[in-house]
Amino acid sequence: MISFFKGKLLAVISTVSAFAIIIVLSLIFFQKSINLDLIETPYMFMEGEYSVDGGEFVPFDMDTPIDDSFHTITFKGKMPDDALSYYNEISFLSQNLWYKISFADGTLLYENRHTSLKDYIDGYYSGIDATEAERQEFENHTKQVYPIMFDMPDTPGYTVFYLDANALRVAEIDENTQLVLEFVNPYENMNFGFSDVTKFTLSYGSGSNVGTGNYLRLFKDDLPSIIIFLIVSLFGIFFFPIAGFIIGKKDFRYQTFGLLCFFLGLYMLIKKFCVYIPLWIMDSALCPVFDLTVGHLFMIALLIYFRSNLTHRVSRIVSGVMIIILTVMTAAATILHLTAVYDIVAFGFYFNMVTLINTILMIVLAVIEIKAAGKESVRDRIIFFVSWIPLVLSLILDVIDRMIHIPGSYFYIYGLFFSIIAQIIRLIGDLRRQYLASIRYQQIQRELYEAKVSVMVSQIQPHFMYNALTSIAMMCTLDPEKAQEATITFSDYLRGNMDSIKQIRPVPFEQELKHLEKYLYIEKLRFDDLLNIEYDIQAKDFKLPLLSIQPLVENAVKHGVGMKEDGGTVTIATRETDTAYEVIVSDDGVGFDTENAAKDDGRSHVGMENTKKRLHDMCGADVAITSVIGEGTRVVVTLPKDRQDDEDAV
Repeated sequence: MISFFKGKLLAVISTVSAFAIIIVLSLIFFQKSINLDLIETPYMFMEGEYSVDGGEFVPFDMDTPIDDSFHTITFKGKMPDDALSYYNEISFLSQNLWYKISFADGTLLYENRHTSLKDYIDGYYSGIDATEAERQEFENHTKQVYPIMFDMPDTPGYTVFYLDANALRVAEIDENTQLVLEFVNPYENMNFGFSDVTKFTLSYGSGSNVGTGNYLRLFKDDLPSIIIFLIVSLFGIFFFPIAGFIIGKKDFRYQTFGLLCFFLGLYMLIKKFCVYIPLWIMDSALCPVFDLTVGHLFMIALLIYFRSNLTHRVSRIVSGVMIIILTVMTAAATILHLTAVYDIVAFGFYFNMVTLINTILMIVLAVIEIKAAGKESVRDRIIFFVSWIPLVLSLILDVIDRMIHIPGSYFYIYGLFFSIIAQIIRLIGDLRRQYLASIRYQQIQRELYEAKVSVMVSQIQPHFMYNALTSIAMMCTLDPEKAQEATITFSDYLRGNMDSIKQIRPVPFEQELKHLEKYLYIEKLRFDDLLNIEYDIQAKDFKLPLLSIQPLVENAVKHGVGMKEDGGTVTIATRETDTAYEVIVSDDGVGFDTENAAKDDGRSHVGMENTKKRLHDMCGADVAITSVIGEGTRVVVTLPKDRQDDEDAV
């Protein structure tokens, strides 16, 4: 078993390592094979000054990020000296912004505000004679290319703007031309820095391929991050589910954390990649759906992972309601946007509020969970919360960032990093515990086999068989029917002892009880009226090691009641408490001195110690013995409920 475990672990490590090496080599190949000297990536394509929300104009540096949050930001300036002789293409990508480019005298050069579909078609056919059929065909084609943009006139979406050298010359723009750029954030409750939602690219080259600069920028600036986030997603898909398989039990924590890693990596991947979506999807209003829906799915995955670690009933109910609410909101926001009913970006404020409430509730539920955990599970709970707290805190800071904007913030990246590291450390700890448990398992199996053989041999030793057969032989004359019944019972008892050697896991109490009844039936033949048996069975729905109660009953019969001149009673009882099941074996026999139990008093103390060890190792049970000389002995076996479903108990 140990070698098999090592083999699985080695296979996973080798697979993950090979995968990482392939990704790194691919990244190096892409970086080396592309000529990245063909583009410049400033934060604005002209020199001059800018004003935020009607404030005073201040100078800006083309190569310095502009982190101001705004509702209106206006730039005034001109192209850099001799810039037009070098740049063949100027382009910029924007997210959720209206913008317009004008000359200093107010003459409009370009703006991205939507017109109605009718005005768009009329503008296209301005000065062109076209039949109604041609116009209708063009309208149908336009609806296919722009399925929702014209139906959402207040949604800027994600857009791309190109200005090549020929267009500049036609517009009579040169180094001395003063330009005015105005950007408007139409969302009152959403704040972001200017450079966070715009990308400007200046391209060299022939200028024959419009948009080349954006593709080169993708490879230059964002490809490394995109590949890293892709690794995170694939890491979540493969590594943690495989780890859960290696752990070898129904523990969904690793599967749900893998799901979380997948959606978080995908969310960060889309965050980096979404600004380029307008290069392929022309409908600007459609683009935000990819970005924001994935972000909402990430939050749902986080809640699912959180819930998989909860055990308290109230905590699981509350977290389940949180998941349902967020799932319904995500589905509703996506559908309403795709049907052009409500802008999914405007929905972002409500999602931020729900996210903030959810994170606060997660902290409250975490405290409840730790308080409700038993002493043995508090450590595991604390380890879990340490593993997810960085992620949750980064999520809170991310929500705050969206509301007030904190320049240069990358909280979700730090939160992801720390949470994955903590989860990997947790995984290594689990694997180490399983490895040690596999060694312990083999040792217990050997001891269990030896203990079973010992118990079986002790019960079919010659004097026991002699007494049983003698009693049956005497009944053959006095009561043949009873003798037949006794023979069948004795045979079943021997068969049960032999079968016990094959049993390696705990068995239902009822199975152990039936075997005890056969043993006591045979002993009753021997002691007759000197041995009375009483049962007080109030709980049966639990498991325990086979032949673990019989040694206790055997001691009560042989060394308790059997040593008493006028005999006595052996009682077998069971109870159920809030946290455990109890099996109680008591007798009113001669008793013994528990403080000097190691003395040679004829009792099987070695057998008792073996029984205690088996009960503890297989079920986490505790055995308590009390005895008073002349009054009797009482043995209480306490079996914790939280170990009843533990498949790895042995």
